Amino acid sequence: MNKTIRRASVFTLLLVFALLVRATWVQFYEGRALADGKDNRRNAIETYAEPLGNIIVAGRSITGSAPTEGSDLAYKRTYENGRLYAAVTGYASQAYAPTQLEGIYQDVLNGTDPRLKTVMDTVTDRRAEPGNVVTTIDPDVQKAGFEALGETKGAAVAIDPRTGRILSVVSTPSYDPASLTDANTAGQAWEKLTGDPDKPLTNRALRQPLPPGSTFKLVVAAAALENGLYGSVDARTDSPDPYRLPGTTTDLTNENPDAPCENATIRTALQYSCNNVFAKMAVDLGQDEVRETAEKFGFNDESQDVPVRAHTSVYPKDMDGSSTALTGIGQFDVTATPLQMAMVSAALANGGELVSPHMVSQVTDSGGDVLEDHTDAEAKRIVSASTAEQLQSAMRTVVEEGTGSNARISGATVGGKTGTAQHGEKNSKTPYAWFTSYAKSDSSDEEVAVAVVVEQSDAARSEVSGNGLAAPVAKAMMEAALKG
Repeated sequence: MNKTIRRASVFTLLLVFALLVRATWVQFYEGRALADGKDNRRNAIETYAEPLGNIIVAGRSITGSAPTEGSDLAYKRTYENGRLYAAVTGYASQAYAPTQLEGIYQDVLNGTDPRLKTVMDTVTDRRAEPGNVVTTIDPDVQKAGFEALGETKGAAVAIDPRTGRILSVVSTPSYDPASLTDANTAGQAWEKLTGDPDKPLTNRALRQPLPPGSTFKLVVAAAALENGLYGSVDARTDSPDPYRLPGTTTDLTNENPDAPCENATIRTALQYSCNNVFAKMAVDLGQDEVRETAEKFGFNDESQDVPVRAHTSVYPKDMDGSSTALTGIGQFDVTATPLQMAMVSAALANGGELVSPHMVSQVTDSGGDVLEDHTDAEAKRIVSASTAEQLQSAMRTVVEEGTGSNARISGATVGGKTGTAQHGEKNSKTPYAWFTSYAKSDSSDEEVAVAVVVEQSDAARSEVSGNGLAAPVAKAMMEAALKG
């Protein structure tokens, strides 16, 4: 064999070898990626070839499937009271990736979860019958919150403090998930929803942290009691009024100049929402101690799953004295979701223990057999029983004698904390109105913890307050929950 033929032969063999390597790579490595790719229409055809499993509230499906016409996608998702439950279900769309519970449990709902396969399914390689997702949502509490928020921009979360069951997740303005289900019409609906300045697709209850304002004073008070800065909620504090922010010439005043805030007790300071008391308290404790307590309640947790991933609520680091003071009143860079502030009230209402909040109780197969059971959620001690009891008492004073009067419920013990959070350059924008609370029935064992934020309403700036805007929403939800 001459040299030219030999070289040509070697080159040809190398080309064949390269082709074999490439074919093997595509088949065994890239093949799965191509099969699972979002642009592979075969996946959508398979997903919507049969009806999907359902999301269930109080024993009733709030989702369904309907046949389509003139499409290779045989079925599309349907929703009952879609606007009411959008913050819970999210959407399952022929055109867009699923969200919320539809996204978390898409494999269960479309039958591709391996846990659903029977022996016959494995033998025949047939897709299993889809499973169902059973939620903890109480339809009465959900409806009460949704109707009470109405046309305002805001959110609310209700939790059973004893079990961690999330009874309600409301975000307004809402949207109809059904508008996004059909690939032929979803594009127009998507453009409208994503172009809406009120951002209806944003889950404000779980995914939009905002300055919590004076509701955060509960966390600071808990830190003060836990760290021994003050022995009880009725001990007088060392709190000049006004309080000069450390390292500045700025005096921090109170909304009510006639309130008895100078050297006020924690009870009185919560009752009148005294800024001077909690700003100085945060400085006296130090940012590390406040942060430690905040993190026990759930702040700075980057993996807060309920099971939808909640946005991280933040207590900041590396602050100077004046910034630390402002965190004491829930300002500077402190942010919280309504879920987070409901968790604060839930832990205090439950004697200092926080039961992991969750809005799915069970995941089942088509026959009702349980694949996942979340009814026995983990509990974690956040503060001592003594601290929790004292703050429960102080929160009752807020409702019975202080700034939370609009949350009073006949036949129930109610505690709460109002908040009005400033934002915008030089606090130029309309404040956020907050209310976090708990309620216990006087005649049954029903309990609930609720947090509400109203971002925007038709109220004049001077009329924006946690008691005026947020407390009535919380009251409606608590009343619905206590009816059992």
